[in-house]
Amino acid sequence: MLKKGGLTKKEAEEKLVQFGRNEIEDKTKATPFKIVLRQIKSNFILYLLAVAMLISFSVGKATTGYTILIVIAMVVVIGFIQEYRAERAIAALKGLLVPVSIVIRDGNEQEIPSINIVPGDVLILRNGEKIPADCLILEEQELRINESILTGESKEVGKKTGDEEKYTDENVIFMGTYIVNGRCIAKVIHTGMNTKFGKIAGMISAAEKELPLQEKVNKIAKYTALFAMVISILAGVLMLLRIPFINEEAIINTLIVVIAMSVAAFPEGFPVVLMTTLASGAHKMAKQNVIVNRMSIIETIGETTVICSDKTGTITKGEMTIKKVFAGNTFYTVTGTGYDGKGEILYNNKKAELEKNPSLQLLIRNAVLCNDAIITQGDNGTDLKIIGSPTESALLILGAKAGIFKEDLSYKRVQEIPFNSERKMMSVLCEADREKIVYSKGAPEYILRKCAYIQKNNEIAPLAEKDKAKILDANKSMTLHALRTVAFAYKKVSTFQKDHFEEALVFTGLAGMEDAAREEVKEAIAMCSTAGIKVKMITGDNKETALAIAKEIGLSGNLMEGPELDNITDDELAKVINTISIFTRVKPEHKLRIVHALKKNGEVVAMTGDGVNDAPALKEAHIGIAMGKNGTDVSRSVADLTLKDDNFKTIVSAISGGRTIFKNIRKFSTYQLSCTFAEMTILLLGIILAPLLGWQIPILLALQILFMNLVTSDLPAITLGVNPQSQDVMKDAPRKNSMIMNKNSMLLLFFTSSLLAVLVLASYFIAFNILGQSAGYARTVALFSLICLEIASAFNYRSFRKGVLTRSLLVNKPLFYASVISLIATLAIIFSPLNRVFETVPIMADGFLIAVAVSFILIIVFDLVKRANNEKKFFDLEHI
Repeated sequence: MLKKGGLTKKEAEEKLVQFGRNEIEDKTKATPFKIVLRQIKSNFILYLLAVAMLISFSVGKATTGYTILIVIAMVVVIGFIQEYRAERAIAALKGLLVPVSIVIRDGNEQEIPSINIVPGDVLILRNGEKIPADCLILEEQELRINESILTGESKEVGKKTGDEEKYTDENVIFMGTYIVNGRCIAKVIHTGMNTKFGKIAGMISAAEKELPLQEKVNKIAKYTALFAMVISILAGVLMLLRIPFINEEAIINTLIVVIAMSVAAFPEGFPVVLMTTLASGAHKMAKQNVIVNRMSIIETIGETTVICSDKTGTITKGEMTIKKVFAGNTFYTVTGTGYDGKGEILYNNKKAELEKNPSLQLLIRNAVLCNDAIITQGDNGTDLKIIGSPTESALLILGAKAGIFKEDLSYKRVQEIPFNSERKMMSVLCEADREKIVYSKGAPEYILRKCAYIQKNNEIAPLAEKDKAKILDANKSMTLHALRTVAFAYKKVSTFQKDHFEEALVFTGLAGMEDAAREEVKEAIAMCSTAGIKVKMITGDNKETALAIAKEIGLSGNLMEGPELDNITDDELAKVINTISIFTRVKPEHKLRIVHALKKNGEVVAMTGDGVNDAPALKEAHIGIAMGKNGTDVSRSVADLTLKDDNFKTIVSAISGGRTIFKNIRKFSTYQLSCTFAEMTILLLGIILAPLLGWQIPILLALQILFMNLVTSDLPAITLGVNPQSQDVMKDAPRKNSMIMNKNSMLLLFFTSSLLAVLVLASYFIAFNILGQSAGYARTVALFSLICLEIASAFNYRSFRKGVLTRSLLVNKPLFYASVISLIATLAIIFSPLNRVFETVPIMADGFLIAVAVSFILIIVFDLVKRANNEKKFFDLEHI
């Protein structure tokens, strides 16, 4: 039956089935064979190369045919290596997100990875801990569980011990839920996919999202192939029309030219360059705490127009922090955020000295001793690691900032009365230095009822009505600033009997805490505003808390609460959603409606989530973002990205990285296609000019073009794919569904390819017609000139605003090294015995001078065009 404010198990299952996911154990993991098949099926260029290979064999050009076959194998193998390495890297990074649990084995408590838990293990579970398996409760103290991750119902559920022979859901705690009160010892009965959590997860399909990037790449390949076929046929027809008698030799010569033009048209290494760029981008993002679950999503990240972010744990640290303390009728301010232990206790902006403030010292001692949380040093020896509820963890951190640690205090806990939702307080009896002291903490109104005295620095005085009024005013002041308050009290006793523990207590003070906003979020929100990205904060908290956090981070806009969402239609929501920046009292199913409304308005939506019931919204959003620290396996499986640090700023960094990667994809695509079109233009114009100038055709041979495409074109293109991020990448408005090749990049492509073709033909003309060199020598000069021009063009493409001659060659170091390698390889096929295979001849100083001269002409022309465009803005080169 449906409970108010939540989902039944059946509804949760139906929603999860509808939107799908990969199983927790990732049974759909790609095998090497699947990756190879995917490489072949998705690479249209391979089919075109195969046709060119068959034609080469049919006309007796076996060397060319075998070379093309090797190229096909190289493209598949390199693509496989890149994708396989990316899959393994992602799997390894996911391995970093392993939770741990405390088990009793061989009579000893051990901390082990939760994945190693097996049925029959006995677990020790405390307040605030996540339950790692379905367990039967053996012992419990005031145990209450939050099962919202399974049911959507936020109300905590009471649990009881059960019999191993006969038990119900009331006796079982389920994997993925949280202890919100008390503690228990429980026996594991189900793990992994056999748990209630796992069964729901396993019912979701593994349907993939659309991959727009692959479609765009295939579109480029198809248009290029169509253009190539038209030009190749035109060239063949021109050759045959000039032959008086068409014989077998004429047909073979024509087919050789057609092969050369076909090879020139196919950017063989384009898929490899693309995969390398994406893999490099995923690696860089991993260093910034972003795990990319689907490589193709990198392009979509850069198109994000709206970020829908959870407040708790993403905008905030998800770690309660004491911000104010009221003790001895004095307010103290506490600095620092979260559990890192950095911060101070200040009075009038100066560090408070505990020795001079005994009421403050006593309150902190009370907060540390009346506490079930545990504080230890982190793995790096500096950060603090907390095990326990958020409230008690915050109190221990307050103690750490004051230099008071539970382990350093000489005491023994003798008795305790645990906190529960009825009494709203917790008390412990400690024995220290032969004194017996009761320490209590709880809700201020409940603690005050139990107090008869008040601590005023070094003396204890009766609690008067005016004292109560001051305390209540102090409490109201904190709550008005959206702080959650806890009160403290103590008394010395002479008996171990619990009956009188919580009577006639001495009031010591108040502590106000909040889940504070991360310090870096305000800057990230401002960056989003500059980048034209709207931010919407989504929380289950109340209106006051949400508004306080929004004010702190600089987020403005209207607010809508969950009940309001329930009372309007999807169409009505779509009309008003652009004006709303804050959603409060939100349930998981509300997130799905928010995503639908934004998508209906044409937005590209990034949505965060951590629970099972968040999976539908993560799947529906263009970019689903799961939490690495506090997220579930289900949410991480359906998400496109996983944040290792659960930090909002990391989302903004990912968008910035996505924009840079897409810009680089557009740069290397334009660059590679300009080289391809230049080669085809050179061959076609060579055929047209050959009768007039006495040239031998084709000007460039198929093997020479293959060499250029793989060595001197692909290597620089790969390095353009890792071009450094520009400082103003987040100052532009988001692009929406833009193609890789837009109007500006097409203009640049044709300008570059035309200029390259003219300069190469000029170099051939100078060598053959002016210097009187042989056709083989002129062809080699043209080949070397084109290679140098392509390298120079790559340097031009580093930036479309800054010139080459005014910048260091090492701005992009990989490009510099790739250029050196390309030149060395070129010299090898000219001056080594390889020249027989590639049909080149050694060139002299004049050949080098021609190549260098045309390269400098290209650079100078581009630098002048960039300078003029910066002043007059003829073309929008910044968005290429």
